[in-house]
Amino acid sequence: MYLKPFFEHDLSSLSFLITGGGGFIGSHIVEYLLLHGAKRVRAIDDFSTGFRSNVAPFLTHPAFELLEGDLRHYPTCQQACAGIDIVCHQAAIGSVPRSIQNPDYTTSVNVDGFVNIVKAAKEQGIKRVVYASSSSVYGSEPTLPKVEERIGKPLSPYAVSKYAAELYAGVFAQVYGMDFIGLRYFNVFGPRQSPKGAYAAVIPLFIDGLLRQEPVYINGNGDQTRDFTFITNVVQVNIRAMLTNNPDALNQVYNVAVGERFSVLALYQMLSEILQSNSQPVFRNSRSGDIEHSLADISKAQKLLQYHPLVSFKEGLQITVSYVSGK
Repeated sequence: MYLKPFFEHDLSSLSFLITGGGGFIGSHIVEYLLLHGAKRVRAIDDFSTGFRSNVAPFLTHPAFELLEGDLRHYPTCQQACAGIDIVCHQAAIGSVPRSIQNPDYTTSVNVDGFVNIVKAAKEQGIKRVVYASSSSVYGSEPTLPKVEERIGKPLSPYAVSKYAAELYAGVFAQVYGMDFIGLRYFNVFGPRQSPKGAYAAVIPLFIDGLLRQEPVYINGNGDQTRDFTFITNVVQVNIRAMLTNNPDALNQVYNVAVGERFSVLALYQMLSEILQSNSQPVFRNSRSGDIEHSLADISKAQKLLQYHPLVSFKEGLQITVSYVSGK
């Protein structure tokens, strides 16, 4: 997927730490950096939600290092940051429903883990930290499209944890002179996203159900909309954030999306068409804490990071289905 670089850059003198490197997004960032000549790519993961299979292809690469550990353990964070130039923090406990079921676990990983890795980065003299935030921070703010400067009240512990990371980043930048870039992801999807578990994302769940000819459930009436964002676009903006030389781009948060929205029912219909399925979805009650509609204004990332989505929603669906089905 990443045979061509997103832009001209020399990675041969740089060492990167990717937290959550065994996860869906993290492993794609690892793959890109290794393909394009990074001096060192160290991934840390406790594999609570990530998968060893995601990093297995990299284990023989001379520039790759795998560290198994929990970011809530500070000495592990110190070990992870030693000798690193840039931190890309993807590790998190995702899922709004999971955070409602277990708010203390979400908070301990997403907030305590973030503070630990940033503190360890500061100790090691690392200046640049790029971190994953979430569109969930917009919460009760109803205006579309979502713009970075206008957010509402969080609707879940997960949203609180992501907003807390943004606040901590602002304080660490001010107090310690570090550079942060936060990326508010909008419904990322693509190859390696697992359909397994109670908190799996909607696209892999739909694909898996349709392929297995099993019931596919839609929460609510299916009219809720999302700005679905293919993984290649997310990797691109992470790379640009880690390497930008634009001083105005630093210590900011950015929407990471395509700038288009589709309903969950439209998503189901598109996947049914790609998979040539006549199965009908099963509707059930809406989930607590979910945002009804989501659409990003991506002009800030376009202007300051030179980010431009490369893969459309429908193209991304076709790539993902091909990957999952092996065709």
